[in-house]
Amino acid sequence: MKKVMVILLMAMLCLSAWGQKIVLSGTVVNERNGNKISLAVVSVPHTNVTVVTNDDGFFTLKVDEAPHSIVVSHLGFESKEVPVPNTSTDGLEIRLKQTSIPLKEVVVWTENPRALVSLAIEKIPSNYSKTPMLYNCFYRETAMKRQHFIYVAEGVVDMYKTDYKKGNGRDRVAIMKGRRLLSPKQGDTLALKVMGGPVQPIELDIAKNREFLLNEAELSNYRFEMEAPDMINNRLQYVVSISPNKQLPYALYYGKLYIDHENLAFTRAELSLDMSDKYKATDLMLIRKPAGVSFKPKELSCLIEYRYEQGVTHISYIRNTFRFNCDWKRRLFSTSYAAFCEMVVTDKHSDNVQPISGRDSFDSRDSFYDKVDYKMKNEK
Repeated sequence: MKKVMVILLMAMLCLSAWGQKIVLSGTVVNERNGNKISLAVVSVPHTNVTVVTNDDGFFTLKVDEAPHSIVVSHLGFESKEVPVPNTSTDGLEIRLKQTSIPLKEVVVWTENPRALVSLAIEKIPSNYSKTPMLYNCFYRETAMKRQHFIYVAEGVVDMYKTDYKKGNGRDRVAIMKGRRLLSPKQGDTLALKVMGGPVQPIELDIAKNREFLLNEAELSNYRFEMEAPDMINNRLQYVVSISPNKQLPYALYYGKLYIDHENLAFTRAELSLDMSDKYKATDLMLIRKPAGVSFKPKELSCLIEYRYEQGVTHISYIRNTFRFNCDWKRRLFSTSYAAFCEMVVTDKHSDNVQPISGRDSFDSRDSFYDKVDYKMKNEK
């Protein structure tokens, strides 16, 4: 399997600043038991503003003016439009109701989930875009040392994709604008750089980049099991779990594939790298590190989401999570680090779409952190 997600450890650089906006924040919880809901999608109606809740169910929206309402949705829950009070734009608590699922409709595939996945692969050309598309996206990546931020970088990018009958060789991403905020703490001598972060919706688009997962050679390395069905955007989904069934020279993934019950389109993929062999996991995650540091991988996971609109399924969201420890010589305890990157599609176009030139495109070997700094210098 190709290296599509890697991180780089190197020295810290300088400090920049954030712009000023109205901040709307809150927490999304399960109505039944009060549990926090992570990865819930929070958006402002009729705008391109969209964010996702963190592991504690918390979200922060930055807008030019306070909206009248926000829409919150999550896998297995009913979507909810919530009015925003005039008196306060922070501390909102939004309760989502779990959806009921008609189990009798999905038992037909219980004995052969592998055949269901194969059929969904066959239907990719008819389920996804048949014309080139240009997607406008918001991208953000963060790096943390223990519980505080080392840096946050975010920006607006354009993503060009050819139709889904073709491969991803001409698919490209271009940075339109971006900014970064660095930690002022003197102790942050180690920075994390996510290589190729904005390119991940190209590399990890399982429906288009078959080399990553959905090809016969790669799928033969996994076992398949049918899980309980679920709901995404009020549409019933088959859920197929995958797990490694053999040992290979590279690490495989554990995960779940969500397949639309009606049209058999892949709508969501949750993947987590097998960490049982630390050397294989390190080989996939790490480019290089400072001398005198021992790298111990803890997690590499990704979430790929698609959205069904007007008869076509489009990629809509990508999130990657990296967690690891670093042991330094002459230090008693190891230090935990984490890096997160996510991209949300905010708009899309199909009329008179032109490819992104190679000169303007972002490369999988590039760091968004570095490119933002370079772009800012040239814009001054």
